[in-house]
Amino acid sequence: MKPIFFNAEMVRAILEGRKSVTRRVVKKPYYIDEDVLLPESGLCMHFGTNETNGMPYPDQIYRPGDILYVRETWQFIPCIDCRQEESCNMQPITYEDREMVGEGCFIYKADCLEPNHVYWHPSIHMPREAARIFLRVTDIRVERLQDIDDDGVVAEGLNIGDPFDELWDSTIKPADRALYGWEANPWVWVIEFERISWEEAQP
Repeated sequence: MKPIFFNAEMVRAILEGRKSVTRRVVKKPYYIDEDVLLPESGLCMHFGTNETNGMPYPDQIYRPGDILYVRETWQFIPCIDCRQEESCNMQPITYEDREMVGEGCFIYKADCLEPNHVYWHPSIHMPREAARIFLRVTDIRVERLQDIDDDGVVAEGLNIGDPFDELWDSTIKPADRALYGWEANPWVWVIEFERISWEEAQP
């Protein structure tokens, strides 16, 4: 099982069933010999030629059938802090890494639309035990970023006419936009997925 990162807005889109695809930058220069490139491999000729120049053939970022768990902005709330013991319908979670309190619940920023006083942990630090969203990769291909069409925008969780370019640039560090921003029109992995249950995600 592999991780994949989404911000709170995109997590909400997945939970609402509006998002079934994501795009990720192809950051390495791939030189692929077309004679040995299988159509289903999802690799591209990037930055150049049809010669490998001695470079190994890289694996793609994911493969169809891979199971992914979503890393999102999160926090662990011990039961002692909950104040909702009588109305809580969640099974307390044992979180062994905590020093003092071992039971509580994971909460997620995507569920908290109003300002709050929670100290959130970034998604990169979310343990797999906290994952609540599991995805199965159904297809993967490469294309230029600006090749996205209206169907692609909708599958990304937006409405036709929504500024996908602005959304994309908001996910790219300002220092990297010259290489990977909308105007740069980079090669991207187009990763299609379906949401599955925790039970389906287990090996």
